[in-house]
Order: sequence, then structure tokens, then C-alpha cells
Amino acid sequence: MLTMKETTADRTMRRQVLLFLSALCLSCALGQVSYSVPEEMTKGSVVGNIAHDLGLDLKRLKSGKARVYTGASVEYIGLNKDRGVLLIQERIDREALCGETTPCALHFQLILENPMELFRVTVEITDINDNTPSFTNAEKRFEISESAVIGSKFILDKAIDSDIGMNGLQRYSLSPTDNFVLKLENQADGSKKVEMVLQKPLDREKQEHISLLLTAVDGGEPQMSGTMQIFVSVLDANDNAPTFSKPLYRAKILENSPKGTSVSTVSASDKDIGSNREVSYLISTSKRLISVLFKIDSKTGEIILVGEIDYEKAKSYQMDIEAVDSGGLSDSTKVIVDVMDINDNNPQINIVSKSDSISEDSPPNTVIAMLSVNDPDSESNGEVECNIDPNIPFKIQTTLNGFYTLVTDVALDREIASQYNITVTCSDEGVPSLSSSVTLTLQISDVNDNAPVFERSSYEAYIVENNTPGLSIFTVRARDADWNQNARVSYILEDSSVNGVPVSSYVSVSADSGVIHAVRSFDYEQIKDFHFRVKAQDGGSPPLSSNVSVKIMIQDQNDNPPQVLYPVQTGGSVVAEMVPRSADVGYLVTKVVAVDVDSGQNAWLSYKLQKATDRALFEVGLQNGEIRTIRQVTDKDAVKQRLTVIVEDNGQPSRSATVIVKVAVADSFPEVLSEFTDFPHDKEYNDNLTFYLVLALAVVSFLFITCLVVIISVKIYRWRQSRVLYHSSLPVIPYYPPRYSDTLGTGTLPHVYNYEVCRTTDSRRSDCKFGGAGSQNVLIMDPSSTGTMQRIQSEKSILDEPDSPLEVGPNVLISLSLLWKKMSDRTMRRQVLLFSLVLQLTSVLGQVSYSIPEEMPGGSLVGNIAQDLGLDIKRLKSGKARVYTGDSAGYIELHKERGVLLIKDKIDREAICRQTTPCALHFQIILENPMEFYSVTVEITDVNDNPPTFEKNEVSFKISESAVIGSKFVLDRAIDLDVGKNGLQKYDLKPTDNFVLKRDSQGDGTEKIEMVLQKPLDREKEEIISLVLTAFDGGDPQMSGTIRIFITVLDVNDNAPVFTQSTYTATVFENAPEGTVVTSVTASDADYGMNGRIKYSITNSLDQAHALFQINEDSGEITLIGNIDYEKARIYHINIRASDDGGLTDSCKVRVEVVDVNDNKPTINIMSKSNMISEHSKLNTVVAMMNVQDPDSNENGKVHCFINDNTPLTIKSTSNNFYSLVTDSELDREIASQYNVTVTCSDEGVPSLSSSVTLTLQISDVNDNAPVFERSSYEAYIVENNTPGLSIFTVRARDADWNQNARVSYILEDSSVNGVPVSSYVSVSADSGVIHAVRSFDYEQIKDFHFRVKAQDGGSPPLSSNVSVKIMIQDQNDNPPQVLYPVQTGGSLVAEMVPRSADVGYLVHCKKWLVTKVVAVDVDSGQNAWLSYKLQKATDRALFEMGLQNGEIRTIRQVTDKDAVKQRLTVIVEDNGQPSRSATVIVNVAVADSFPEVLSEFTDFPHDKEYNDNLTFYLVLALAVVSFLFITCLVVIISVKIYRWRQSRVLYHSSLPVIPYYPPRYSDTLGTGTLPHVYNYEVCRTTDSRRSDCKFGGAGGQNVLIMDPSSTGTMQRIQSEKSILDEPDSPLEVGPSMVI
Repeated sequence: MLTMKETTADRTMRRQVLLFLSALCLSCALGQVSYSVPEEMTKGSVVGNIAHDLGLDLKRLKSGKARVYTGASVEYIGLNKDRGVLLIQERIDREALCGETTPCALHFQLILENPMELFRVTVEITDINDNTPSFTNAEKRFEISESAVIGSKFILDKAIDSDIGMNGLQRYSLSPTDNFVLKLENQADGSKKVEMVLQKPLDREKQEHISLLLTAVDGGEPQMSGTMQIFVSVLDANDNAPTFSKPLYRAKILENSPKGTSVSTVSASDKDIGSNREVSYLISTSKRLISVLFKIDSKTGEIILVGEIDYEKAKSYQMDIEAVDSGGLSDSTKVIVDVMDINDNNPQINIVSKSDSISEDSPPNTVIAMLSVNDPDSESNGEVECNIDPNIPFKIQTTLNGFYTLVTDVALDREIASQYNITVTCSDEGVPSLSSSVTLTLQISDVNDNAPVFERSSYEAYIVENNTPGLSIFTVRARDADWNQNARVSYILEDSSVNGVPVSSYVSVSADSGVIHAVRSFDYEQIKDFHFRVKAQDGGSPPLSSNVSVKIMIQDQNDNPPQVLYPVQTGGSVVAEMVPRSADVGYLVTKVVAVDVDSGQNAWLSYKLQKATDRALFEVGLQNGEIRTIRQVTDKDAVKQRLTVIVEDNGQPSRSATVIVKVAVADSFPEVLSEFTDFPHDKEYNDNLTFYLVLALAVVSFLFITCLVVIISVKIYRWRQSRVLYHSSLPVIPYYPPRYSDTLGTGTLPHVYNYEVCRTTDSRRSDCKFGGAGSQNVLIMDPSSTGTMQRIQSEKSILDEPDSPLEVGPNVLISLSLLWKKMSDRTMRRQVLLFSLVLQLTSVLGQVSYSIPEEMPGGSLVGNIAQDLGLDIKRLKSGKARVYTGDSAGYIELHKERGVLLIKDKIDREAICRQTTPCALHFQIILENPMEFYSVTVEITDVNDNPPTFEKNEVSFKISESAVIGSKFVLDRAIDLDVGKNGLQKYDLKPTDNFVLKRDSQGDGTEKIEMVLQKPLDREKEEIISLVLTAFDGGDPQMSGTIRIFITVLDVNDNAPVFTQSTYTATVFENAPEGTVVTSVTASDADYGMNGRIKYSITNSLDQAHALFQINEDSGEITLIGNIDYEKARIYHINIRASDDGGLTDSCKVRVEVVDVNDNKPTINIMSKSNMISEHSKLNTVVAMMNVQDPDSNENGKVHCFINDNTPLTIKSTSNNFYSLVTDSELDREIASQYNVTVTCSDEGVPSLSSSVTLTLQISDVNDNAPVFERSSYEAYIVENNTPGLSIFTVRARDADWNQNARVSYILEDSSVNGVPVSSYVSVSADSGVIHAVRSFDYEQIKDFHFRVKAQDGGSPPLSSNVSVKIMIQDQNDNPPQVLYPVQTGGSLVAEMVPRSADVGYLVHCKKWLVTKVVAVDVDSGQNAWLSYKLQKATDRALFEMGLQNGEIRTIRQVTDKDAVKQRLTVIVEDNGQPSRSATVIVNVAVADSFPEVLSEFTDFPHDKEYNDNLTFYLVLALAVVSFLFITCLVVIISVKIYRWRQSRVLYHSSLPVIPYYPPRYSDTLGTGTLPHVYNYEVCRTTDSRRSDCKFGGAGGQNVLIMDPSSTGTMQRIQSEKSILDEPDSPLEVGPSMVI
């Protein structure tokens, strides 16, 4: 119980402490005023005239800012300064404010300022009767046993009245008083203990519920009261046993029902009430199996399945159920559970015998395996049917009940399947059907019946020429469908020849791997491809083989350089070509013609101009070698032009040839001749020219005549040939003309395939040509057609198509004949009758039975099975006789040497059959070759080897001493595994003082054993009773088993609990953690069991004891559950009640004293403070005032305050609990513009506690700092030629002041640069300090300049500072080099002269001289002025070199007489800027020993050579005429060809046979040659028509033309290294050719 008087007194003392202010700031307290008002006054009510009572003027209240200070308390009283009175500001509730403390008063202070004064005011609050007595609970309930004794006490809750004095609680009354009276007992704390005492025994049969009313009354006016309703429930005594509603229950359950399935529910009732009526159910059956399968809910009686129910193990279960109440009285019943069968067992497949391997030539019906199938289910659920996969060559047959055989159904082929995984599936006929399967793995042994087969029908391979002998070309691979030795393949190179040489001298083949190696190094120019055949042979006996055609194609390498055909390189010709000076841009000067004997891209030629007298005049076509002008020819161009052309192929690496072309720039031959008369051998030159002109004329004339003769001959030959072929009746072997067809893509022409086909020797019909290196174009001739053909496009080669007409060959016919033969054999085999396995096996010849007792030792004789079955011992051995028991354990074994059956393992009849009789073992004797089996039955007889046993060694009962005579208690039955007379016979119970044994027969043949009470129990005389139950069997010798029965007599509740002390005392520290143990109380009860079990509870209702403490209802341990505060209460009184289960109680009091600890931090209240102070404030300026309070007492309540050390402030104590914060030193805003002052107040408790508050003080600024630049001086760079207004860089100054005083402006100070104001060069931004360029700078005019910038703040007066700035101009490369020497003029032909005796480096007379030196300068600076010299052009680059850095021109070889006198050097001078600039200078050098020699070289012109000029003119004229005639002839021939083609359109309907003519065509499929990109095919469908020709070009990779295999013609392939271009009208056009 909380003691409110002490708490209120302590609080009153703290509130009465005087609050003194600082003597320097405040005046002393002038007085104290007290008032008294009743509680519950309305707001605004007048408390008193404070101005009048304190003698204060109303003006003083206003000027002094008078206010009421209550600290942290609620401000109930307010001040009206206009009237000078105190008013009620908040409703005052005395009970909420002071509780039971008296007197109750409010204490506060009245504070005035200027000067500060403080007055203490006390207002007493008086009580009125505004609270009625009330109970915590409106009703109270008790449960009291009818056996409770008179005088038993029951504690009641006390009423609560918040009023005090006469208005408080005065008395209690209880009505009615028939069974109970009220007892009041004074407590040490002044309160009263209220108890209800039993004065008359209770009788539940007369009155089960009693209702009472407790009333509490106060003494106020008017009088007020409160009531509490009391309900008493009379508890019953246990005097009735439970009774089942049925003596026998029946239930059904499906087998395999899930665990948790409800089986049935039993129900028993008890006439008692309460705990005596509570019935618990349990299974009393002694069989262990029942407790494993079923359990019963002890409360509801629901029987639940907890195990797995199997119909095959048991068809029904019987269990005994016992119902027991809390007093130990019981009843029993029987439950019979019938199990319903479901299809829950898969068929069980056992392999009796099987073969792991079988030969592929085994006949049908060969037995593979024997199976035994068993299904434990019954009826249709146990009927089984077996099957296998229908897609395998096997079948399954049933022989006898439960036995199956697996046999072959058709002939086997290992190559189709070398192994079979045969899955036998057996399904029963249940719903749903269940099945099992077993997989048998059968290996098919091999027979050599397959020849090796190559992966491809033919092979093609490529090898690069010049290969290393022994190089691996590729691999042929054949596979044999057989296995092991029969599938081992060897490769053999078949004998053949290539161009008369054995193929073995070209290639070899590895016998094991099939790798083909090159025996020699191949040359593409000698042989382009060849064929041979490879045979693959297996290792069977006899061996089988096959062969394949292999084609090897040689790929070209770039091993031949280009050969220049034109111009012919001779030393006699000075000018090869002539270009008129009027030639325009693109004028064709000449054409360089070259060939490369290589092929493909190795023969693709490119032409490049390597050297030229004037590179700006000529160019060479990269692909065609044409030399053309690239600009207009002028008079300034030299007559003599020497061009060096390099011809390069496209091989890797490339090869090249060089040709020199001499060109004369002139309008006439005399001009050319006059220009070249300076050569010393004019006569020789003219002679050579005449010779070559005559020779050219003769050659052209010969070609012209030859061409005419060849054309006439070809025409005659073709006419005669067509006559012979058309009228001949004899077969003519077709001739295949050569064609230029580059199938490897390595020739000079693009990829082309060229084929010709003639189907019969006497027909020209259906001829076709097929060209194109395509990958998707296939031309196929219809085998059944005589005059038409089909064109099929396919992305796949027709050779790969399985349905191609070519696939039908001899091999296919052989395969068809073999297939027919196999089908015939199979048909014969299928006609063989399939005899049942009964014909292969003998029937069950008999059955033998034996009888033996159980527990015979191993090795004991069962019987002579050989004699009983009439079998010979040899038959047992040869037939591999064995015992087959399926999945059962093998208890019996066969001794084949003796022919007898022996005991293998000791047999326990109870383990095999349990209670089933008779008990027998069934198994089979199996023999093979032929297969036989016999059934054997061995009966097992019982011996008395098991005594009766109880599941438990002992059993306990708890029976109330109030149990009535005749009460029954079910006992566990004994179990005897033996059967018949050896089984259980009788029971015996001893002693029989209180109980006798009763046996009741059950419907299932078992007995129910019960123990019946025949004499009342008395716990006071005998608390524990021990009995022995004995079970006997009828065997010899007799065996028995016992179980001990222990009976505990339960007590009746007739004793109330009693505490060991009436008052307990304990101490606890305030703020102790929850769960702290305060103390423990103890009470005892003379009763036993539930009646003696005591529960403890707290009955306080007037204070906070329930919220702070709790008691363990079992142990009586009191623990802390709330927060204990010493400042709120120092002592607590707790009322404890002890009650037993019968409702009897006792009570005691616990006094808990609270020990104070330092748990309250000081409280800091800011009374007044300044937020800002100037930085020039004086010392001891008051910043803030505060009041500090600590609710703790003694040392724990003493407080000391301090602040952090790093501030120019200090804290001073003015009076008790009042402190002021003042300045301690001068302030500087630039050092610190703000102070966060932390005031910390600590008490003197252990451990010490502290509180802190942080005050933020701003320091206002004064302008006392000038701006300061970041650097003492600045340097910046700007690139010349800048844009005016460009930002150069930024100057920045900072001012330590704040706001306006810290705002910096930048000013450009007046100064001049080279007499010009600096403001015309740069400007500065006043706000940002960014310096801009006003003009564009030129490094060559000004390199740097200085000026000053001033920074000024915005203070009053302003402060400023300045800084020096240097701007440096950076150079740009904006000036090209200037050549100083040699001076460029147009009048001088030769600037420098080099003697012909000049050596390397131009060393003359042992002195090293320069040819000349180019001198140049650059007005820029730095690397922009670094110059380098390069020789751009030179008449002879091999003669001179240029110094890169110094510009010196020197010779790099010995000067010879062959060097031209006139040398022209073009030198470029380049600086090192980015980007660089350059200048060009031309240096003329004369190679001569003296000036006269130079002059004679340039003035010695030729004299008239009239004779030579005329001869040359006529020779040239003749050559031109003959050439014109030759070209005209060719044009006429081409025109005739076109005319004939057009005529063929007219001759389409002619009835005369026309021999088709096949003109040559080129096909450029890659688009890289000189011809256009064309697909070219020509087809003539019939001999009497020239129509239906089609042209089709395709650029692909591999096109195949296939001839009808049924054709009677023959084919061969002829390759020719001669280009088809060389035979335009050859009669070979009419011959067919074909490539396979």
C-alpha cells in the first residue's frame, strides 16, 4: 500500500525551499502571502488581491512585467495585472493534486523585473465530498468445496474513497448472513482488512450457488455508498464413476488411410461436476500393435489412426477403452475396427532365370528369361497381367499361375540394336490399377554381316603445290556397323595410274587411320588434279570391303613473277610512245601488258607508277595498266619522259616485275628526233628503229594471213564433221573438247565450271553446257526424257540427295536382293508354330509335404526330397536344382549331393505365423535343361517356448478415498504367443483385502479383466496399496507372468492453507529492473494432491501494488514488474492471499521499503537569455540566467554547474539554484562568429548524474578586416591571335568580415603598357574578378605586360588591398618559313655545278664540298621556328641527299658519265608547328666539269638526217596499214557471227537436221576480272532447233551436272591447259565434255 502522507510531506518540503536570486541583479524577497480556496472552483474565480496584499501599485506590476513562475508545475493560478488579483486559471482537483496528503497547498512565485523582485505565494486547497466509495471490481466470485470446514476465511476487496476525513470511507455491511459473516481487522497502516468467514457447512445438493452483497458507506453530507456483488459456487465431492453409453462399438476403416483419420468416437458420462466430472479416455489393450496403430483423444474419446493399416496383415482390430475421472473411478468398453481392403500393393516381379546375351542369328521363340509375379492383394486387386513394349522383337507368355516367360518374337539384328532394355510391366485389375516393372538388359552378340561404308560417296581434297613430301592431305573414313573385330576397318590404296605413273608414287594411305599422305611435291603447272580409289576392308571372317573414289586437286602458289609482254624491253629504243602537246586530260599514252603463269588471285595483276620524270603528268591504271595523262600537256613539259612501272601480282607474298616506258612529248617525229640528237650513237639508233619496224610489219602480215587460212580450214572441217556424225549408224565415241575452266578459282579468269554432255553416240540431242562456280545451281537431265531437260535449283548438292537417280546403282540392287531374301526368311520363321512354354517345360509332377516342430537347429533333416520326388542325384546336379522361395526368407536349403532338404536357419513359428494355425512354409524346387519345378510344403508345429507376458511390468491407479463400493478398474491382459493348450489359461490377484478380480468373456474369444472395489478406502490409514496379478498358461511345464499394481488413494479437500508468517518485511532499490525478486511468502496445506496445491495472489485494490509487483501463484515469489520511484513512495504494503483448489484461503501482509538511489538528473530551466552580442561587448556582460533543480535529496540533490572551456564565457552562481552566464574575455567574430555554449549541471550522487543545455550565441560583425588576395602575385598565359573579350583567368580576394563588410569589389588600377593605357589591353569584372582580353594580341609585337588589381570591401569606411598581375603572350605557328638562299629567279637555268669527279658527299681534291645549302628562317619562336628540310623531287633520287636539319645538299654516290647534266631538285622546308607550315624551293644542278661543257650540252642540236627520217616514216605507214587490215578482218568475222545467230531464229521450223554450234563464252563470277559480272550457260535442247537457248550465270562454289546413269553413252573428262580464248572457232565446240 502506498503511503501518500510521507510522499506529500516530502514534496511540500521541496516546494517550500526559498529561491534566492543574485544579490547583484535582484532585490531580496519582500514577503509571503497565503490563501485558502475549496477544490472544484470554476475558472476565473478570484483567489485574492495580490497587489493589495503585497502593497504593490498596478503600474509597478505592468512596468516590472509581473508574471507567475511555477517551474515545471501546471499553472493553476494566473495573474490579472490590470486588476492586481489572482484568478483560477485551471480546474483544481484536490484528489488528483495531493491524493490523501493533508493539508494540500499550491506554492509559486511572483516575479518582477527592472529591478527584479520575487514574492512567495501559497494557496491551500480544501476538500469537499465529491467522491463515492467504490470497489475495483463490481463483482467477486468464489469456488468453495462443499467439504470446506466451519471458520474458513475468504478475503474480500476493500472499497476506495478518494475523499479524506469525514468525507472518507467509514464502515462495511454484508447480506444475507445465512452461511457467512463479515470480519474487519485493523492494519498497521491505518487501513482495514475485510474477510468473509464460513459459519455454516455448505451443501451442493441443496444450493449450488450463493449470492451475497457487500456495501461500503462514507461519512459525508450527503452520505454516499458503493456495493460489490459476491457469487459463491459450491464445488462437488467426487462420488460417481464414469459410465459408457455402449458396451461395444464397431467401426470400419480403409487400409492405408492417412494418419490422423478419425476411426470412431466413444462417450462416457459422470454425474459429478467440475473436476470430478472430467473423464479421461485411454486404450487399455495390452497388445503392443494396437498402441502403435491407434490413439484416443483423452478428452473427446475420438479414436485416431496413428499408424499404417494393412489389410494383408490384419483384417480387423479389437481394443479395450477405459474412461477414468479425476478421482480414479473408471469404466471400460470394447471397440472392434474392421479393415476394408483397397488396391494398395503393386505386383511383385521376381526374376527366376534370365540370359544376359544372345546371338543375333538366334531363331524366334528363344527363351530369354523366366519371371515369377505375385500380388499380395486379393480378388480382382490381386489378378495380374504382364506386357512389354510392342516395338521390340520380344514377347511375354504366361505358363502357369504367377509364372511368365520372355521369348524372341522375330529375327534379331545387332546393327539395328546391339542392346535391348526390356521393360516388363505387370498391372493388376484393381481400381485404380497398380503396376510394377522390371528392366532386363539383353546384349546381342555380333555376326559379320555388314561391309564397311564410307562416310561419303566420293571425296575431293585440295593440296597446295610445292608441298613437303609426306604431308597429310586429308582423311577418308569408313564405318562398319558390326562390332569389335568385325568392325575393325583397314584402308588399302587400289592400283591405278596417273598420266602413266602408278598412283602410289603420288599418294599413300594409312591402313589404320585412312589418312592420305602426299608422296611427292606437286607442281600446279604440271598437274592440276588426279583420281584414285581407296578400299576399306573389315576384320571379319570372311572379310567384307567397299571402295570410294578420291579426287585430289592441286592449288596454285604464287611461285612465278609476272612477265611483261608489252612494251618489249630492249636497249635500242629511246622513245617508245609519243604524246602530242595538245593531249588533254585522260589521253591514253600506252598500255603495259603483262601475264602471270600462276592462276587465281596469284595471277591478278596490279600496275603502279614507281618513278617518273614528272609525276604530275602521268598515271597508270591500277587494274588495266593503261598510262594516261592526268593534266593538260604544256610547252614547259620536257620532251623526254621516263616512266618506271612496277607490275605486281596479288599472291602472298606478292611477286613483281619492272618495266621502263619512255615517252616523248612532241607533236611530230622530227621534233622528237631533233630533241634526242644529243645522243652520241645516232646511226645506231636509226638502224635499230628501222629493224624493228620491218620486223613488226612482217609479224603483223604473217598473223593476218595465218588467221585467214585457219578460218577457212575450220569452216571446211566443221562442215565435213557434221555430215559424218549425222548420217552414221555406228556408235561414235564422243569427243570432249578442252575448255578453259578454272574450277579452283586460281586462274586469271573468274571461277567457272564448264561441262558438256552428249547422251548417246548417234544423237546430238539434249546437249547442254553448264558453266558457273555456283553453290546453289544444279542442272539435272531427266532420265526418261528424249528431248527435254529440267533445271533444279538446290542449296544442297544433288550427290547428297538420297533419292537422286544416281543413287540407284549396282549396290542398291544388291541391297534390294538381300532385303528380299531377309523378308522371305522372316516369313518362313513366322509360319513356325509358337509352342507354349508347357511344351518346353514338364508339368508340375507332384507336391511333397513335411511336418517339423519349430526351433529345430540349423542342418536338421527335413526330408529326402530326391526319393520322395523320384529324382536321380545326377538329375539334381545337371539340372542345377535350387530352392525358389520368392521374396520369403530361405529357411530350408537343398543338399544336392545327398538329395535331402535341411534346416538352413532356426524357425520360429511365432515370428512366421503368429496366432495363425496351421503354420506352413511353401516353396518350389526348380531344375533346368529341361526346366522343371515342384511344390513343397513344410508344416511348422508349436512348442511351449513363450511364457505369458504383460506389456508393462507395473501399473498404477489413483483412486479417491470417497470411491463407492463396486467401482470397477480395467486391468491389462497378458499375451502368450503360443497357441492351443500352450496358450494363456487363467489369472490370479493377491491380496484381496480391498479388491477382487472379475473376468468377462468377449465376443472375439478374449477375456476382459477387471478389478472391483469391495471395501471402502481410507487415505489416512493406508495411502499406497500394492497388488500382484499373475497369468498362467496350460503347457508342460507350466509357465506364468506377473504385473504389479500400485494404487494411490487420493485425498478429499478438508484443510485450508496456513501462512508461516502473518507479516513479511523486504527492501528494494528504487529503479530496480523488472524481474527483481523482492521476497517470497510460504503457506502450507495439510491436504494432499490437488487439494493441497496452493496458489498465491495479490489482493491490493487501493494503491499501485498490482502495477508494481506480481507474485508467482505456485512458488509465492514476489517480483518487481514496474518502476519503483523513491520520490513517489518510500514504503509499499502488499496483501497476499493463499488459496487451494477447494476454495479455502489464508492471507498475510508484506511491507516493502524502497531504498533511494541517485536516479534523477538535475533539471535546467532557462529564465532569460540573449541570442546575439556585439564582438566589442565589455567583460562580464550577462548573456543568460537559469534555474537548476534536482528532485533527489541529500547529496543526490546537490548540484554544481560548469560550461565548456573553449568559450570566452563563464558561469556564476548568484543564489541557491540560480546561475548567470557572462562574458569572460574579449570577442572576435572573425575567430568565432558563433558559440554553442553547453551548460552542464551534475549532482553529488554516486554515480553522479548530469544534465546539459546548449545555448547558441551569435557574435555580430564590425568591419575590421581588409580583403586579402589568395596569392601575392599572379601570372597568366594567353595564346596570340585570341578573340577580344576572351576570359584569361580570375583573381580572387577574401574578406574575413561578414555580410556587407565581406563583399569584395575588384578595380583595375590605372597604368600604361608601352604608352598605351592598360585598360585598352585587359578589363576586370568588379564582382567576380575575371580578367578579360580587350584586344587580340600578337606575340611578335608584345610578349608580356604588367598591371595591378585592387580589391575593396563594402564596409564603412571601406578597406582595400591590391595585387600585381603579369600577362604573358604565347606564340602560335602563324608564319611560314622564308627561303633566303638560293634566291628564286626565272632567268638562271643552272644554279649550282657539280664536277663529274665528285665522290660520295662531294669530296673534291681531298676536301669535302657542298653541292649547295638551302638557307631559311621562320619569324615564329620555339618549336614553331624549328625547320626541317626534305627532298621532295629529283631528276635522279639516287644521286643527291638533303640534310634534315641543316639544309645541306650532298651527293650520296659517285658521279658517273651516265648521269644527266641537267638535275632539278625540289626541296621543301617545313617548320615544327601544329599544324606545320612549309615553303618550297627549286635547285638546278649541272653535272659537268666546266661551264663550256654545260653550255655545249644545252646548245648541241642535231643536223638534218633526211634519209633516215623518210625511211622511218614509210615503215611506220606500212605497219599502220597492215594493222588496219587485220583489225578490219576481225570486225568482219564478229559481224558474221552475229548475223548467223540472228539467222538461227529464222531456221527454227526447218525440217533439216542442224548441228548445234557452241560459241565460246567467258563467265566472270567474282567480279574481279576485266570482264563484267555474268552468269553464262547455253543449252540447245534438240538438233533441229536453235531455239530455247538459255543463258544463266551463277557465281558459286560447287555446281554439279549429272548425267542419267541409264544412258548408253560413255564419258570422260579432258582437261586442257590451253585457254579457250586461243580457239575461238575450233570444231571442238561440237564435242561433249563432262566433269563428275
